[in-house]
Amino acid sequence: MKSIKSLLFVLCIVNALAVFAENVKPFVIPELKEWRGKEGYFSVDASTRVVCNHKNKQLVDVAEQFAEDYYTMFGVKLQVVDGRAGNGDIVFELSKNNKLGKEGYSIDINKKVVVSAPEVVGTFWATRTLLQISEQTDDRTLPNGLIKDFPDYEIRGFMMDCGRKFIPMSYLRDFMKIMSYYKMNTFQIHLNDNGFKQFFNQDWDKTYAAFRLECDTYPGLTARDGYYTKKEFGEFQDEASSYFVEIIPEIDAPAHTLAFSHYKPEIGSKEYGMDHLDLFNPETYKFMDGLFKEYLEGDKPVFRGPKVHIGTDEYSNKDKKVVEKFREFTDRYIKYVESFGKQACVWGALTHAKGETPVKSENVIMSAWYNGYAEPKEMVKQGYKLISIPDGFLYIVPAAGYYYDYLNTKSLYESWTPAHVGKEVFEEKDPAILGGMYAVWNDHVGNGISVKDIHHRSYPALQTLSAKMWTGKNVSVPYKEFETKRNALSEAPGVNQLGRIGKETKGVVFQADEIKPGMVLPHEEVGYGYSVEFDIEGSEEEMGTELFRSSSAVLYLSDPIDGMMSFARDGYRNSFGFKLYPGEKAHICIEGDNKSTVLKVNGKTVKTLDVQKRYFSNDGKAKLNYTSTLVFPLKKAGQFKSKITNLKVTQK
Repeated sequence: MKSIKSLLFVLCIVNALAVFAENVKPFVIPELKEWRGKEGYFSVDASTRVVCNHKNKQLVDVAEQFAEDYYTMFGVKLQVVDGRAGNGDIVFELSKNNKLGKEGYSIDINKKVVVSAPEVVGTFWATRTLLQISEQTDDRTLPNGLIKDFPDYEIRGFMMDCGRKFIPMSYLRDFMKIMSYYKMNTFQIHLNDNGFKQFFNQDWDKTYAAFRLECDTYPGLTARDGYYTKKEFGEFQDEASSYFVEIIPEIDAPAHTLAFSHYKPEIGSKEYGMDHLDLFNPETYKFMDGLFKEYLEGDKPVFRGPKVHIGTDEYSNKDKKVVEKFREFTDRYIKYVESFGKQACVWGALTHAKGETPVKSENVIMSAWYNGYAEPKEMVKQGYKLISIPDGFLYIVPAAGYYYDYLNTKSLYESWTPAHVGKEVFEEKDPAILGGMYAVWNDHVGNGISVKDIHHRSYPALQTLSAKMWTGKNVSVPYKEFETKRNALSEAPGVNQLGRIGKETKGVVFQADEIKPGMVLPHEEVGYGYSVEFDIEGSEEEMGTELFRSSSAVLYLSDPIDGMMSFARDGYRNSFGFKLYPGEKAHICIEGDNKSTVLKVNGKTVKTLDVQKRYFSNDGKAKLNYTSTLVFPLKKAGQFKSKITNLKVTQK
């Protein structure tokens, strides 16, 4: 009896030690669905090979992208080979495990790493997991264990309003890569829109409007202050496809169409406003047919992907006649897009525009944004599949004072899933809910908001919503822990839109004894929460003399307008109203965050550029919040005559 008790005691100890030795689930965004920890770790070094079947080109492309990203992030070159894998290798293979679904994957980490998935997309998502785990340790080791991972929702997306503010293609490409790094797979590009008339003296002719695509059918329609060529927009979609992100282009009509009526005034509505198309004018339909056709026709159309968004929201429902005409317009362009082999997407508006005219619902995707415009359960009953994008939860309108400036990520993380469409709550993974999106709307034209400001708002929302669109309600990491750990992850391989310098985000991150004219520095920029200090001995400078430049901003020592210290980015100039005299010596400190930019000279604040109310109408009623932020440019010094010494860059 004593022997049996002793044996049981030993077994309990052994089991306890075994459990203790099992690796805990690694932190990944989105959170891994299943993890079974083992003992030990897998190490990657220069001898590690990436092995896959070279007969499958897509699988080879995934393996090569992984190797390229691994080198970008960690400086280690991994050879991609065909053949039999051995210990120390990373293997990519396709399997027939249908339980994982289309995008699911498994990773078995032991003496070798075996990535297995039913489809190639799953192997790609597995590479994002491996990279995220690797970047959280100094030696890039992977904990031994078995991962099984798959999404709750098919569509996990984001919409960017490029109509009211031009968003450079370089940024769209970076953000697409960030989305991919966090397994977000749908990027909607809102290509046309307009500002609000009250900010332009109630004059439609002067109200800002833009259409962002090169257009041959209607020369002169394309915005002059920023647009995408058809070639680059096509290439962008092709590149996104290689990252398993689908681009959904959106031409929004028949409201939000001031750019079209600026070009062709006779198709604008005199009754409902020139930002509405005249739905009773046959010329309207000729125009819209020609516009869509340019981007949809041919063997390799400009709109590459399977889906096209046709807008159809926020039109007047003043009388029954216009409601029926709106429904007719919606049905017509659903079918018109489908005639080119595309699936049509629409904004939800058919509760607002309730009527008798039938609107096609079969195989049509509806963005459910406001339940007063489209009651979700009624839309499902009518046959629509929904993307959950409720405005009260998921709309960012930078610095506007309504909707969200920054999303409430804590509330979203703890309470929201795509099953929550406003106040309407569906069952989790209801087949009528394809997934979710969030959006940035650049409503207030001319408010000083930069692309960097937009990114500062959209990136933490992306990380949070990635977790909820993939993992649903079953996240297990507490929000406080999630918030701390998410900040330690990269935006994506080779992407640093936040301007973070180094892994340590606090303290002095760069110093230089002297900055000479034309000098190239090792960092592009430093992001919000910084101070940049230097000593200067002034000389007579020509107007337009730059101090520092990056790809997104310029800091002037003597700007081209008034010769003062100032900065420019995104077409906005912000002056500090300070000029150094020739021969004068001073210690300069510039501090910046997501609200303000401050100039200090010899320890005293000279100018604080923060959020200001600006009036944009003669009656003084239309006012908006103007933002004067700066992600500080560091890449290249200008051709100045002054002497710059003791540069110190601090991240706060």
